Amino acid sequence: MQIEIRGMERLSFRERQVVALKETGSSNDKVAKKLGLSVATVATLYNRAKNKGYQVVLVVSGDPLGVFGGEDEEGSDDNGQN
Repeated sequence: MQIEIRGMERLSFRERQVVALKETGSSNDKVAKKLGLSVATVATLYNRAKNKGYQVVLVVSGDPLGVFGGEDEEGSDDNGQN
């Protein structure tokens, strides 16, 4: 799985770093330690980035969630019955 950040050109380099880490699940503490910043700076950068507007898109290869299986399940209920 990959992430794509749309509107990234509006963000500073540091904002891009913070967004990439935050949007993949890192806490402010973890981001701060990784980038050598204070937790307050991470929060500020993240809020600035959100105000500038960006979109995160997950790019998923194949069918890792098993929702596009080969079997025709049209008309089935949750128990696999029609």
